[in-house]
Amino acid sequence: MTTISPTLDHRTTIVPGVDRELKNRTSLRQTIANTVSMAARGLLKIKRTPEQLIDVTVQPILFTLMFSYIFGGAIAGDVKSYLPTLIPGILVQTVITTSVVTGVQLREDMDKGVFDRFKSLPIARIAPLSGALLADTLRYAIATTLTFVMGYVMGYRPDGGLGHVVLAGLLVIACSWAVSWIFAFFGVIARTASSVQGLSLVILFPLTFLSNAYVNVDTMPGWLQGFVKVNPISHLVSAVRELTNAGTFGHDAVISLVGAAVIVAVFAPLTVKAYMRKA
Repeated sequence: MTTISPTLDHRTTIVPGVDRELKNRTSLRQTIANTVSMAARGLLKIKRTPEQLIDVTVQPILFTLMFSYIFGGAIAGDVKSYLPTLIPGILVQTVITTSVVTGVQLREDMDKGVFDRFKSLPIARIAPLSGALLADTLRYAIATTLTFVMGYVMGYRPDGGLGHVVLAGLLVIACSWAVSWIFAFFGVIARTASSVQGLSLVILFPLTFLSNAYVNVDTMPGWLQGFVKVNPISHLVSAVRELTNAGTFGHDAVISLVGAAVIVAVFAPLTVKAYMRKA
């Protein structure tokens, strides 16, 4: 009786861990590709309805003019002296507030049944959400650019130089993208787009105005200073000021980036989970 020993063809050799690693790489590539495709869809929506950009084009100019001429003389003696304090504050407030639109538009798309169709497609689960948020970074970039341009027209000359101004803009955009995951979560769990906007503004307005964005913390009442100093908006504003006015990447920038990473780590899974559970 002849015994045939089993052999493995070299084409079917299984190496522990390799198949899993290849699968993870493929999954990552697919997720990135799907995210980019969904982001392209978001950019097409902006192209077809350019009025979506009104808030990021009008608001930076309006806020810069309004706050500089109202508070400049009272706080710094004149408008030009106030700009190094004001421009970083206006930038952070404008771009962070713009991230609310992400949740509002997400809720509107879900009400129209757009995301129900996405769930039936063989794409990464996170792609419709991450793609929409990625497309919104264009809005943040426009608001950032216009804020700095408006400040320059009014006489603002950052001592940190152009490189640090760009770095400050990228920092604000990255943090705003992270914050937009919070409002995307609101967009998924809320019942209407108006409720998303209302809830988001109730949270953002105290955070942005009860910060160091427009005035020195030392001029505030003692009981308020404690909150302002731990306010994440204050850390981001301070980081932008350090970059633009001094050319330094300080601990406030590190705190802002770590905070942004924590927000994404917490709210991205929550948003995707809530999104997938929606009927």
